[in-house]
Amino acid sequence: MSIPLEYWLHHAVFYALLFSIHYANGLLVIHRNVRVNYTRKINHFAFFFLPVLLLSVIEYKYSAATFFMDIVCVFISLTFFIAPIRNRIKLFSVMFRSFDRPEDRPLTLTWLYTQFIATYLVLIPLLAYFESNDILPLIMIIIIANGVGDGLAEPVGVRYGKRKYTTYALFTKKKYVRSYVGSACVFVTTFIAILAFQQHFNSIQLITALITIPILITLAEAFSPHTWDSPFIYGIGGISIIGIHLLG
Repeated sequence: MSIPLEYWLHHAVFYALLFSIHYANGLLVIHRNVRVNYTRKINHFAFFFLPVLLLSVIEYKYSAATFFMDIVCVFISLTFFIAPIRNRIKLFSVMFRSFDRPEDRPLTLTWLYTQFIATYLVLIPLLAYFESNDILPLIMIIIIANGVGDGLAEPVGVRYGKRKYTTYALFTKKKYVRSYVGSACVFVTTFIAILAFQQHFNSIQLITALITIPILITLAEAFSPHTWDSPFIYGIGGISIIGIHLLG
């Protein structure tokens, strides 16, 4: 299946805007001492919501081919930030500073690469199941939980989180801190997302979803490895929704 010209135009504008945001945030980190915990999440929200906003201006037909190309584009975009490139091109060095938390070094890109791989390995079969069972709109519950809930968790936790707990990370024995108020963001966002899509549930399913899914996704985010929230949120959230859907 061919990829339409509108797709390439959409993504050219998207990455131009995304990289501009990265660069502006990198300047804030370097020259204004803004915490990377904040700029990183601005990048996070831009990555999730710019494509949706751009679709209202540059629309294209979604397909398996465009989804596959989305994955390719993500990994190409990350490759611009590997050390041999960013150390030679200041533009990418500045952009890298916008998401390179000091506590994540030297594993910043390793965790990003592996998280994206794991997320797509979880998301692809979920999308196939949801579409084949005519419940594809419900995937938005998990996307919102991850995009908004997890996006808010870190900056809210950094600013207001006094009670904290620790979690582990891959490829290191170092412990990392999360906050209870940050996890609460995930819970509240998931609860609201379920209500937003309540028309896709019957009464029993809706009550069960409201009782179980916010808790399960919050626990998935809380106990996932540092920077590896997404595959766990998608996996646990997707399995939970499938289980509730099977209730009939």
